[in-house]
Amino acid sequence: MTARVGVITFPGTLDDIDAARAVRLAGAEAVALWHADADLKNVDAVVVPGGFSYGDYLRAGAIAKFAPVMGEVVRAAGQGMPVLGICNGFQVLCEAGLLPGALTRNVGLHFVCRDIWLEVASNNSAWTSRYEPGADILIPLKSGEGRYVASDKVLDELEGEGRIVFRYRDNPNGSLRNIAGVSSANGRVVGLMPHPEHATEALTGPSDDGLGLFYSALDGVLSA
Repeated sequence: MTARVGVITFPGTLDDIDAARAVRLAGAEAVALWHADADLKNVDAVVVPGGFSYGDYLRAGAIAKFAPVMGEVVRAAGQGMPVLGICNGFQVLCEAGLLPGALTRNVGLHFVCRDIWLEVASNNSAWTSRYEPGADILIPLKSGEGRYVASDKVLDELEGEGRIVFRYRDNPNGSLRNIAGVSSANGRVVGLMPHPEHATEALTGPSDDGLGLFYSALDGVLSA
């Protein structure tokens, strides 16, 4: 059996090609999903990739949540389908209510574009099971609105329930509690600001550490 992983394209999406390539490198079939089609094409998992969906008008991800395809993503996520949101995709998932909190302008209002170290804070999610807790992974970050914020109550819940999946070792954007990525309550939906799809081959760098997210999801899909 070959798993099928859908990769959504919105107007303004930049990283769908890289996300599809990461899916193929992990051994799955990448299935193109169009924002205007309420059809997930019988995929086993979905990636909401990075970019500037709908030009990031209003707020990053605020318009994309109304796309026909996102209605199907929300429905499928409610039934347990693994969903990964990367950068703008993380913003979309927060706007759509699949993940708590919000992403706001970076501290200092600068766009950050560099390779960063993340700590794997939890491997109890569909997208992090291949990692060892506390492991360091090196992947790129490129965002201007990557500062994760939430109320103290929500932050405490995320901490207590083990739903902070990645933390910045050197917090580049002022995210509260160094949060780089979080999961849903059931661990099936994960969002993170850095780009694992840009860290899939040692030759092109900065590492192949990002493949672990895609392998993790495929492990779960193939064992279901």
